[in-house]
Amino acid sequence: MKSKAELIVLNHTKFGENSIVLHTLSAEYGRRGFLVKVSPKTSMTLFLPLNILEAEVTENPKSNLWHARNFVSVSPLNGIRSNIHKNTMTLFMSEVLYRVVKDQTNEDGLADWLKGQILTLDALQSDFANFHLLFLLNLCAALGFDPSADSLAPFVANRHPERSEGSSSGKNLIALESLLRLPFAEALLMPLSGADRNVIVESILKYIEYHTESAVNVRSLAVLREIYVDF
Repeated sequence: MKSKAELIVLNHTKFGENSIVLHTLSAEYGRRGFLVKVSPKTSMTLFLPLNILEAEVTENPKSNLWHARNFVSVSPLNGIRSNIHKNTMTLFMSEVLYRVVKDQTNEDGLADWLKGQILTLDALQSDFANFHLLFLLNLCAALGFDPSADSLAPFVANRHPERSEGSSSGKNLIALESLLRLPFAEALLMPLSGADRNVIVESILKYIEYHTESAVNVRSLAVLREIYVDF
Protein backbone atom coordinates (compact mmCIF):
# COMPACT_ATOMS: atom_id res chain seq x y z
CA MET A 1 0.00 0.00 0.00
CA LYS A 2 1.33 3.45 -0.96
CA SER A 3 0.60 6.70 0.86
CA LYS A 4 2.04 10.18 1.37
CA ALA A 5 3.52 11.04 4.76
CA GLU A 6 5.45 13.85 6.41
CA LEU A 7 8.67 12.49 7.89
CA ILE A 8 11.13 14.20 10.24
CA VAL A 9 14.69 12.95 9.77
CA LEU A 10 16.49 11.68 12.87
CA ASN A 11 19.40 9.83 11.31
CA HIS A 12 20.39 7.62 8.40
CA THR A 13 22.59 4.54 8.15
CA LYS A 14 24.15 2.88 5.10
CA PHE A 15 22.41 -0.27 3.84
CA GLY A 16 24.25 -2.12 1.11
CA GLU A 17 25.83 -0.32 -1.82
CA ASN A 18 22.90 1.75 -3.08
CA SER A 19 20.57 2.24 -0.13
CA ILE A 20 20.24 3.86 3.26
CA VAL A 21 17.88 3.29 6.14
CA LEU A 22 16.31 6.64 6.91
CA HIS A 23 15.33 6.83 10.59
CA THR A 24 12.36 9.14 11.01
CA LEU A 25 9.59 10.37 13.26
CA SER A 26 6.10 11.04 11.91
CA ALA A 27 2.53 11.45 13.10
CA GLU A 28 1.47 8.58 10.84
CA TYR A 29 4.12 5.99 11.71
CA GLY A 30 5.85 7.18 14.86
CA ARG A 31 9.53 6.25 15.03
CA ARG A 32 10.30 4.13 11.97
CA GLY A 33 13.12 3.38 9.55
CA PHE A 34 12.53 3.39 5.79
CA LEU A 35 14.66 1.84 3.07
CA VAL A 36 15.66 4.54 0.58
CA LYS A 37 17.46 4.00 -2.72
CA VAL A 38 20.34 6.43 -3.31
CA SER A 39 22.83 7.06 -6.11
CA PRO A 40 25.89 9.26 -6.65
CA LYS A 41 23.44 11.91 -7.90
CA THR A 42 21.36 11.87 -4.72
CA SER A 43 21.68 15.08 -2.69
CA MET A 44 22.32 13.78 0.82
CA THR A 45 21.66 17.26 2.24
CA LEU A 46 18.02 16.27 1.89
CA PHE A 47 18.54 13.91 4.82
CA LEU A 48 20.17 16.31 7.28
CA PRO A 49 19.02 15.91 10.92
CA LEU A 50 15.53 17.27 11.63
CA ASN A 51 14.74 18.02 7.99
CA ILE A 52 10.99 17.88 7.43
CA LEU A 53 10.18 15.92 4.28
CA GLU A 54 7.12 14.71 2.43
CA ALA A 55 7.59 11.25 0.92
CA GLU A 56 5.75 8.44 -0.77
CA VAL A 57 5.72 5.46 1.59
CA THR A 58 5.21 1.86 0.51
CA GLU A 59 4.09 -0.32 3.40
CA ASN A 60 5.08 -3.98 3.43
CA PRO A 61 3.02 -6.23 5.74
CA LYS A 62 5.68 -8.95 5.45
CA SER A 63 8.55 -6.77 6.67
CA ASN A 64 9.25 -4.12 9.29
CA LEU A 65 11.44 -2.25 6.81
CA TRP A 66 9.21 -0.26 4.49
CA HIS A 67 10.27 1.83 1.48
CA ALA A 68 10.15 5.62 0.98
CA ARG A 69 10.80 7.63 -2.19
CA ASN A 70 10.04 10.89 -4.03
CA PHE A 71 11.14 13.18 -1.20
CA VAL A 72 10.14 16.83 -1.14
CA SER A 73 11.31 19.34 1.48
CA VAL A 74 8.37 20.76 3.43
CA SER A 75 10.46 23.58 4.92
CA PRO A 76 13.94 24.71 3.81
CA LEU A 77 15.00 25.57 7.41
CA ASN A 78 17.24 28.35 6.14
CA GLY A 79 17.50 29.85 9.61
CA ILE A 80 19.02 26.60 10.91
CA ARG A 81 21.19 25.58 7.96
CA SER A 82 22.87 28.99 7.73
CA ASN A 83 23.90 28.98 11.41
CA ILE A 84 26.59 26.64 12.79
CA HIS A 85 25.26 26.92 16.35
CA LYS A 86 21.73 25.95 15.32
CA ASN A 87 23.02 23.16 13.08
CA THR A 88 24.98 21.70 15.98
CA MET A 89 21.93 21.97 18.19
CA THR A 90 19.78 20.05 15.69
CA LEU A 91 22.45 17.34 15.50
CA PHE A 92 22.20 16.97 19.28
CA MET A 93 18.38 17.10 19.35
CA SER A 94 17.99 14.50 16.61
CA GLU A 95 20.47 12.13 18.26
CA VAL A 96 18.64 12.36 21.59
CA LEU A 97 15.37 11.45 19.86
CA TYR A 98 17.06 8.68 17.85
CA ARG A 99 18.37 7.08 21.03
CA VAL A 100 15.43 7.76 23.37
CA VAL A 101 12.36 7.05 21.21
CA LYS A 102 12.23 3.33 20.52
CA ASP A 103 11.90 2.02 16.96
CA GLN A 104 8.32 1.34 15.82
CA THR A 105 6.75 3.15 18.77
CA ASN A 106 4.28 5.97 18.27
CA GLU A 107 3.95 8.51 21.06
CA ASP A 108 0.75 10.45 20.44
CA GLY A 109 1.47 14.06 19.47
CA LEU A 110 5.27 13.70 19.59
CA ALA A 111 5.87 14.35 15.87
CA ASP A 112 3.66 17.45 15.85
CA TRP A 113 5.43 18.72 18.96
CA LEU A 114 8.84 18.12 17.36
CA LYS A 115 7.84 19.94 14.16
CA GLY A 116 6.84 22.94 16.27
CA GLN A 117 10.21 22.86 18.05
CA ILE A 118 12.12 22.73 14.76
CA LEU A 119 10.21 25.62 13.21
CA THR A 120 10.61 27.68 16.39
CA LEU A 121 14.38 27.20 16.42
CA ASP A 122 14.52 28.00 12.71
CA ALA A 123 12.64 31.28 13.26
CA LEU A 124 14.67 32.52 16.25
CA GLN A 125 17.02 35.33 15.25
CA SER A 126 19.06 35.45 18.47
CA ASP A 127 19.11 34.40 22.13
CA PHE A 128 18.70 30.69 21.42
CA ALA A 129 21.66 29.36 23.45
CA ASN A 130 19.27 27.88 26.04
CA PHE A 131 16.97 26.32 23.46
CA HIS A 132 18.34 22.77 23.75
CA LEU A 133 17.79 22.87 27.54
CA LEU A 134 14.14 23.77 27.07
CA PHE A 135 13.89 21.15 24.31
CA LEU A 136 15.08 18.41 26.69
CA LEU A 137 12.71 19.49 29.47
CA ASN A 138 9.79 19.67 27.05
CA LEU A 139 10.74 16.28 25.62
CA CYS A 140 10.52 14.82 29.12
CA ALA A 141 7.01 16.24 29.43
CA ALA A 142 6.05 15.00 25.93
CA LEU A 143 7.18 11.49 26.89
CA GLY A 144 5.17 11.64 30.11
CA PHE A 145 8.02 12.03 32.65
CA ASP A 146 6.52 15.25 34.11
CA PRO A 147 9.81 16.95 35.10
CA SER A 148 9.90 19.12 38.21
CA ALA A 149 12.65 20.59 40.36
CA ASP A 150 12.08 17.87 42.96
CA SER A 151 12.20 15.00 40.46
CA LEU A 152 15.30 16.42 38.74
CA ALA A 153 17.21 17.21 41.95
CA PRO A 154 18.84 13.76 42.40
CA PHE A 155 20.33 13.98 38.91
CA VAL A 156 21.83 17.46 39.10
CA ALA A 157 25.59 17.08 38.85
CA ASN A 158 27.80 18.52 41.56
CA ARG A 159 31.20 19.17 40.03
CA HIS A 160 32.63 20.25 43.42
CA PRO A 161 31.40 17.78 46.08
CA GLU A 162 34.01 19.04 48.53
CA ARG A 163 32.36 22.48 48.63
CA SER A 164 29.36 23.40 50.70
CA GLU A 165 25.88 22.31 49.63
CA GLY A 166 24.33 24.83 47.30
CA SER A 167 27.50 26.09 45.63
CA SER A 168 27.47 24.04 42.42
CA SER A 169 24.58 21.58 42.36
CA GLY A 170 22.40 24.11 44.19
CA LYS A 171 23.05 26.80 41.58
CA ASN A 172 22.23 24.45 38.72
CA LEU A 173 19.08 23.18 40.42
CA ILE A 174 17.89 26.77 40.83
CA ALA A 175 18.60 27.35 37.13
CA LEU A 176 16.62 24.22 36.22
CA GLU A 177 13.74 25.33 38.40
CA SER A 178 13.73 28.70 36.63
CA LEU A 179 13.79 27.06 33.19
CA LEU A 180 10.75 25.00 34.17
CA ARG A 181 8.86 27.95 35.67
CA LEU A 182 9.57 30.87 33.35
CA PRO A 183 7.66 31.57 30.12
CA PHE A 184 9.52 30.36 27.02
CA ALA A 185 10.81 33.79 25.94
CA GLU A 186 12.13 34.61 29.42
CA ALA A 187 13.75 31.18 29.81
CA LEU A 188 15.66 31.73 26.56
CA LEU A 189 17.09 34.95 28.01
CA MET A 190 18.30 33.38 31.27
CA PRO A 191 22.02 34.19 31.68
CA LEU A 192 23.94 30.89 31.83
CA SER A 193 27.57 30.13 31.11
CA GLY A 194 28.57 27.39 28.68
CA ALA A 195 29.78 25.32 31.63
CA ASP A 196 26.44 25.72 33.42
CA ARG A 197 24.53 24.64 30.32
CA ASN A 198 26.75 21.57 29.95
CA VAL A 199 26.09 20.47 33.53
CA ILE A 200 22.34 21.04 33.14
CA VAL A 201 22.24 19.05 29.88
CA GLU A 202 24.07 16.14 31.50
CA SER A 203 21.66 16.24 34.45
CA ILE A 204 18.56 16.12 32.26
CA LEU A 205 20.04 13.28 30.16
CA LYS A 206 20.63 11.29 33.37
CA TYR A 207 17.00 11.94 34.29
CA ILE A 208 15.90 10.66 30.87
CA GLU A 209 18.14 7.58 31.23
CA TYR A 210 16.54 6.79 34.56
CA HIS A 211 13.01 6.96 33.15
CA THR A 212 13.81 5.05 29.94
CA GLU A 213 15.96 2.50 31.81
CA SER A 214 18.64 2.71 29.13
CA ALA A 215 21.91 4.51 28.46
CA VAL A 216 21.42 7.43 26.07
CA ASN A 217 25.12 7.96 25.14
CA VAL A 218 24.68 11.05 22.98
CA ARG A 219 27.92 11.35 20.99
CA SER A 220 27.11 14.81 19.61
CA LEU A 221 27.10 16.21 23.16
CA ALA A 222 30.89 16.63 22.93
CA VAL A 223 30.50 18.74 19.78
CA LEU A 224 27.77 20.79 21.44
CA ARG A 225 30.06 21.46 24.42
CA GLU A 226 32.86 22.67 22.16
CA ILE A 227 30.84 25.01 19.99
CA TYR A 228 28.80 26.52 22.84
CA VAL A 229 31.65 26.96 25.31
CA ASP A 230 31.78 30.75 24.79
CA PHE A 231 28.36 31.29 23.22
